[in-house]
Amino acid sequence: MEKERYIHFDWAMKRMLRDKANFSVLEGLLTVLLNEKITILELLESESNQLTLDDKFNRVDIKAKDSKGEIIIIEVQNTREIYYLERILYGVAKAVTEHISLGNSYQEVKKVISISILYFDIGQGRDYLYHGYSRFVGVHTHDELLVTSRERDVIVRKSPKEIFPEYYLIRVNEFNQVARTPLEEWISYLKTGEISEDASAPGLPEARERLRYYDMKPAERHAYDEHINAVMIQNDVLDTAKIEGRAEGRAEGRAEGERLKNIENAKKFKQLGVAVSIIAQATGLSESEINAL
Repeated sequence: MEKERYIHFDWAMKRMLRDKANFSVLEGLLTVLLNEKITILELLESESNQLTLDDKFNRVDIKAKDSKGEIIIIEVQNTREIYYLERILYGVAKAVTEHISLGNSYQEVKKVISISILYFDIGQGRDYLYHGYSRFVGVHTHDELLVTSRERDVIVRKSPKEIFPEYYLIRVNEFNQVARTPLEEWISYLKTGEISEDASAPGLPEARERLRYYDMKPAERHAYDEHINAVMIQNDVLDTAKIEGRAEGRAEGRAEGERLKNIENAKKFKQLGVAVSIIAQATGLSESEINAL
């Protein structure tokens, strides 16, 4: 009997998880990651809906509204982006302003949670999961400030964390352990595309039923296989380019030699259909130089 195969999460986000019948898969991931029961009410217009074809190849995102009225952005990024943190900051700020109308009370500002599933090395760090949020700490007393707010004519105290955006960075490639907890089961699936028969984390039993590779129609399987192959080729070319660039610099020490190598790599990238912005990041060439090749 052929081993069961499951659809990778980025493709599932593009094609399947936008269907309300499959919200339970996303809700499972969010419940495990945020450590509270999450119910998605609706999906909202997301950034990826306006991206070019090349950008959609490299990343995909879903923007959801949950039962508390909070906005949750889930993004999968396949390749390195130099100003990634700046871009997710912009995306969160845009989400905040998009969901409040001019003249509305600031009480209507929505809490935004940004979740990035990363398949590239964003920087130094030993963990596979990083969490960022806002705190106001006394400079002299070191106590944490609780702000006074009003909800339904009741005065309440909130931590800034309940108001300001939160960020989760999942460094998928840094996960190298046996999955023992619900979170680890999810990270294992994100990394390998495999779901063990005994995986019981919220959302994974549903994923095991609804994201079967062999349940796709032949045309869908072909498109999926092409996508996976393209991601593998692009990552391999980018890694090779970095290795060759470093070796060239050590061996030659000549800027012109490195530039010629970058031009050759850029030509290869263009033949593979890699986005011009990604080529520019990998080679150091300007987009106008790449377009002229």
